[in-house]
Amino acid sequence: MDPVRFGLVGYGFGGRYFHAPLLAAAPECDLLGVVTTSPERRAQVAAEHPGVRAFASLEDLAAAGAEAVAISTPADTHTPLTEQALRLGLAVVCDKPFALDAASAGRSVHLAEERGLPLAPYQNRRWDSDFRTVRALVDTGRLGTVTRFESRFERFTPEPGPPASGGGTLLDFGSHLVDQALVLLGPVTSVYAEWRLRAGGLDDDVFVALTHADGARSHLAGSWSEGAPGLRFRVTGTEGSYVVDGPMDGQEAVLLAGQTPASRDDWGAEPPERWGRLRRGDVGETVPTERGRWDTFYPAFAAAVRGRGPVPVDPRDAVATATVLDAARRSATEGVVVEL
Repeated sequence: MDPVRFGLVGYGFGGRYFHAPLLAAAPECDLLGVVTTSPERRAQVAAEHPGVRAFASLEDLAAAGAEAVAISTPADTHTPLTEQALRLGLAVVCDKPFALDAASAGRSVHLAEERGLPLAPYQNRRWDSDFRTVRALVDTGRLGTVTRFESRFERFTPEPGPPASGGGTLLDFGSHLVDQALVLLGPVTSVYAEWRLRAGGLDDDVFVALTHADGARSHLAGSWSEGAPGLRFRVTGTEGSYVVDGPMDGQEAVLLAGQTPASRDDWGAEPPERWGRLRRGDVGETVPTERGRWDTFYPAFAAAVRGRGPVPVDPRDAVATATVLDAARRSATEGVVVEL
């Protein structure tokens, strides 16, 4: 198929490292330009992606022939920019958090449906190597019936921590944690959450407990200030538990090092020392980790723009995630269990 002419809005950390390299590496996508008014970031675009233009606005990007856009800007701009792009006739990928609340997420989804345009939240963590392995173990029944899903995004950044652009840890890390829990175990019936407020008022050290409709429970933790990060995953079932210790999926580190799927034949592969273990009491076995596949998101979205398949993540999944995060915010603020 003809490559989809893509624009990127924002060239901060997310745009520079998580979107631009993957767009540039996908034959199905033609990275047309980046919307940024920062002279520093314009210089970075010119140095890192020769021939890719810089634009001052979404209107200029659309006028230059863009068909689709990826939005990677501060959290509170996601909904206005998504809706502006849709009104300009552009298909949209929006980074997490897709919206600050479920009502805003629902409005964006409704607008995309009205306009007949593809829209997807950028839930790249569905294609993490370790989470793909979790799904494979669950789908093949090797864990039996899953009773508890424990998942952590924990890092150490001394005070004052990351900037406010991410919207706080509940929205920043919680968007991925909750999405993975919903993908694995389905709808949620109740939510309980705790958090700590950092200097400046942003939430951190977030814990969210979900009860799913089938009775399984998810225990999710996110922190930017955890000096001793816990297990990445512990997934417990009636036939055993799968445990992943150590660092998160390695695709982020590879992108930060300046490598892309176009420069590595072993993209997404994890070394054996980082593989998880399937355990049944004192008996255990190492499970080879599935390859991480962040490189499949943009080709799939491009195919959807061309009418050749669904978007890689249903935008209504973003509404479901935002609904859970809204409930978690209320629970942490009021100290109550929120029923859904």
